[in-house]
Amino acid sequence: MPTLPYLALSLIVIAAIVIAERRWNPQPTDWRRNLEAWLVQLTIAETLLPLIHGWGAPAWLDGARMPFLLGFAVFLVARDFAEFAFHVAQHRVPLLWAMHSLHHSDPEMSTTTAARHFWGDQLLKAVTVWPAAALVVAPTPAMVLGYSLVAFYHYFIHADLRVDFGRWSWLLNSPAYHRRHHSQLPEHYGSNFAGLLPVFDVLAGSYRRPDGWPPTGLEQAPQTFGETIAWPLVLRRREAAGRSGVSPA
Repeated sequence: MPTLPYLALSLIVIAAIVIAERRWNPQPTDWRRNLEAWLVQLTIAETLLPLIHGWGAPAWLDGARMPFLLGFAVFLVARDFAEFAFHVAQHRVPLLWAMHSLHHSDPEMSTTTAARHFWGDQLLKAVTVWPAAALVVAPTPAMVLGYSLVAFYHYFIHADLRVDFGRWSWLLNSPAYHRRHHSQLPEHYGSNFAGLLPVFDVLAGSYRRPDGWPPTGLEQAPQTFGETIAWPLVLRRREAAGRSGVSPA
């Protein structure tokens, strides 16, 4: 559940990256829609999310009985793999894509795009991704806090900063690596799904080394706060009217 110190730290991280974007690669952004999506997510996290209890089962490993660094590493890998698998499903399953397309609809990906998610995503993850990772290792509060801090890295990988790890791009996600995933170009579809560790893309055959700085966004994007809240329904209506909303699978 979000706390005021965590939110304050999030804003500091976002502000620092935005300043860097404005300094080195200034571009117009859809920050209003991104902020709206973030505020809706926070509202859901404070109201509905606490009411959801994911399926439970004894974990294979007990994080409290492991050295912190080892337990944290196992939890990080398990959680990142679960996020990777869910992300792939978001591009394969029509209903999940209708929700996830809000994230891809940002016409110019920037650090605030990291907050542009449909509010229902976290509810689904509460009964899939999160309990699946906890099945591998039961995390301690310190491990959960550590993962929450590592999650700030997602603001960086969405940044409009031309950072590319080159031949080492298979080790850690980067803005160039993730921008290829958000690319409008059909030849880039179906690649670079990883959240933190591209090794999962390598194993799944979806790894592609970044090549340039392609345009991002979809043909359809929300134009109002109401459309942001009801985005899957809006997208379906537009698809029924014959407009494009195809997933970059």
